[in-house]
This record gives sequence, C-alpha cells and structure tokens, in this order.
Amino acid sequence: MDGESHFVDPYQQLTTEDVDTKQEIFNEVLNLLDPSMLETIEEDIARQQITECCRRLLENYSRPINMATRTIITRLVLDEILGLGPLEVLMADPTVSDILVNNYNNIYVERGGRLERAAVRFYDNRHLMSIIDRIVSRIGRRVDESSPMVDARLEDGSRVNAIIPPLALDGPSMSIRRFTVEKLNVEQLINYGSMTSDMDILIKGAVKGKLNVLISGGTGSGKTTLLNILSGYIPASERIITIEDSAELQLQQPHTVRLETRPPNIEGRGEVTQRDLVKNCLRMRPDRIVIGEVRGAEAIDMLAAMNTGHEGSLATLHANSPRDALGRLENMICMGGFDMPIRNIRAQIASAIDLVVQTQRLEDGSRRIISIQEVTGMEGETITMSELYKYERRGIGSNNEVMGTFKATGVVPLFHRQLVAKGIDMPHRIFGVDADIRL
Repeated sequence: MDGESHFVDPYQQLTTEDVDTKQEIFNEVLNLLDPSMLETIEEDIARQQITECCRRLLENYSRPINMATRTIITRLVLDEILGLGPLEVLMADPTVSDILVNNYNNIYVERGGRLERAAVRFYDNRHLMSIIDRIVSRIGRRVDESSPMVDARLEDGSRVNAIIPPLALDGPSMSIRRFTVEKLNVEQLINYGSMTSDMDILIKGAVKGKLNVLISGGTGSGKTTLLNILSGYIPASERIITIEDSAELQLQQPHTVRLETRPPNIEGRGEVTQRDLVKNCLRMRPDRIVIGEVRGAEAIDMLAAMNTGHEGSLATLHANSPRDALGRLENMICMGGFDMPIRNIRAQIASAIDLVVQTQRLEDGSRRIISIQEVTGMEGETITMSELYKYERRGIGSNNEVMGTFKATGVVPLFHRQLVAKGIDMPHRIFGVDADIRL
C-alpha cells in the first residue's frame, strides 16, 4: 500500500543550490573537526562544536543565506555527523513503527499498520552504507563482503537489520523496527477493537492463576504488545526472568531480571543463545519465565521448565494458527536433534501449554486476537484443543475497514474450576454465546 507521506522533508525546503551548499558545509566541518575526536566527547559538546562551526562557515559563505535555511543546513549536518542522516526525521516521528530502506532512494515507513513511501532519501549507496557502518560499529559489530548481514540495536532499543551486496542485489538494504517507549494498555486494545473486556477477564485470570500461555501470530501482529500487557498481570511479589533475542519487553514489576542473547564476535566466538539463557535462568530461582520469542532448540528446555514446577510462563511464537503454533514447537524440538518419539514430544507440549492466544494483523492494518484456545490433552497421538473465543469476519466496511464479531464459543475450559479454587473471579457468562460484541 502506497499512501501520501506525512513527513516534512527538509530537503524539499531547500533549493538545489542550498543542497549543494549543505554538502560543502558538511565537508568543511569534517575538515575542521576530527570525526574521531567528536566520537570521544559528550554528544552535547560535540553538537555545540558542530553548530558553532556551521554558524561561522555560513556567515562567511560566498552568497547570502537566510536564517531559516541556515537552521535547516545546520540540522542536516548534525544528522549526518552524529545521527542517522536522512533517517533522523523518521526516527523523530512517534507515529512511525517501522522504517524500511529498500535502497538509497526508495524508503518506506509503516504508520498505523499501513505502508507508505517516505519523502526522504540518501544521496547514493555509499551514503547509505556509511550510516549502516555507523550503526553497527557503535555496538562492536561489522558489516562487509565477508559478513554481509547484521542484526543490531539502536540506543533507544529499536531493532536494526541490514544486508548489503553481494547478497542485496540493488544495493544496501536496512529495516528498523521502532522501540515504543509508551506502551499500550488493555483499555486501549479494547477501545481499538483488538479484544473484548470478557476476553481480558479470561486472559488475566489465566496469567494470575499461573497457567502457561503461548501467544502466536505473524510478524507485526502485536505479539510483543500483548505479551507486555499479559506480563503486567503477574503479581509484583514474584521474581520474573525475561529472555529475549533483542530486548523489547517493558516490564514494570520491581523484581525483574532481563537477559538477552549475544551474537558471535568477529572471530565467531562468544555466542550466547536463548537455549543457554533458558538453562541458566532455571538456576536463578524464577517464579515466572517470560520468553520474548521461541525460535529453536530452547523450546525443549522451556517445555521441561513448564512441566517441572515453573508454572505461569509466557512466550510468543511465529505461527498462523494455534494448531500451527503447537506444530512449530514440535518441529523446533525435532530440529534441535532430540531423538524422542513424536508421541512423547506431543505429550510434553500438551502437558506444558495451557492456553494459546492467536493474534493477526488484518488488511486494514488493525491487529486483533482472532482465537483463544485451551490445550486439553491427548487423544491417541493428537493434541486436543478447545476454542474458547474466536473472531468471525463479516466483511469490509465503507472505509475499507475489516468488520467482524468476537464470539465466545460456549465452551467452559477445564481449568475454570482450578482458577476459581484459587480465588480468581471468572464468571461463567464470559464463556457464553451471549457475550458477543460487534465492531
């Protein structure tokens, strides 16, 4: 989807002559100020020195330049030397959730679940490559022909993935998934039509009752947002250990320990995987284990933990349906090299996972919980599941929005009595067919 950009492109406020002037000032500043020296001093001091240098150069420039243009040129020079160049204006926009750089002059952003083309651009591939180098060098990584792919994280927590030639045929490519400081709460999700208050009662009760919950969904479907909300239901008195490939969770509880994987260094050593962290966290006396995303062999250790007293664990997984999510867990265990009969693997999964919550991003950019299913056990070699809530589509509205209805299926989960015995309020009405809400 290509929409009209909402960005104010500073380059559009400059004439071609002004853009050439900006490049001249940029080159002069680099000649007068040692870039390596600027990296060793505090950013505020470096910013002051660059601003002062630009002021003197612009005052003595060969042609008169008005103050507004001087301000824009100075800002762009600061972005080039200290920031992410043309991407700084996008990073400053709180409505942008993803920045997708296809090549130096083809940049898209995601806003409100929809993609639109941005007005900003790089000068050329060399310019784009210099920004990628700056990002990865700050965290001690490198990207070149011998190592043409890299994952990194910006200082604000945003995730960056870059891939360069020869793997990227049209020049360097980069994607930035923004880190949102202001996280959504459950009231906002209900108001946005992502779920209902009855569904919240069910999920909240499952977390407080220490059921093991798996959040399943595709890329950008809101899994991490929902995991943040669910983790907020964990009592503050419990010790929580989070394990992530790239830190995104924003838990507010005081007794939280955050763990993050580490990639191998330039020599290919020192890697710490999620499986290593899962094994280690079991020795750290956790009350709850929260895994940002289950990706591989750590699945078997996670299931083992859930089956041996570490109740109330939360995790996310990439899958298109609750049934696919359990299948993916099975595949991860098999691909991890564990020689175990399929029935035994499925029995482990059925015993460990209590609830699967499926999220989906729809065509209109909205994100919704489309299914909540209880894992009820085994029948022969098949894991059995019962759907408690589902989202039934009714069509497309006049503004191209997806219309639908959340429905309780009428099934009362097997864990209902267990949660009520723990003093958790979970009225039968939330499972009845009368609990329909139309959106």
